[in-house]
Amino acid sequence: MDIEDFMLTCPSKKFLGVECLGCGAQRAIVLVFEGKFSEAFHMYPAVYTLLLFFFTLGWSFIDKKRKYGVALGIMVVINLLIMIASYMYKHNIFETV
Repeated sequence: MDIEDFMLTCPSKKFLGVECLGCGAQRAIVLVFEGKFSEAFHMYPAVYTLLLFFFTLGWSFIDKKRKYGVALGIMVVINLLIMIASYMYKHNIFETV
C-alpha cells in the first residue's frame, strides 16, 4: 500500500480535463513530509504558505485569547496570489505569441 492510493482525485481534472488551482497540493504536502522540499515547491509553489495557513488556523482554535482573523485573511490573499500566478505560469499564460 502506498500513500498515493489514498489521495483524492481532482473533480475538475477528472470530469472537465482542466487542472484547478489546487492540483498538485496533496502530492506537494506528501513531498514536504518526505523531506523533498525543493520538489514540493516545484510541484506546488503555494505549499509552504498553505501549510503555514493551516497551522495558524489550527492554532487559532487552541489559542482563544488572541484574534487571528486579520492574519488568516492576509494569508488567504497571499495564497490565492501565489496559486493564481503559479497556475498561469504552469499553463504558459504569460507567454506572448
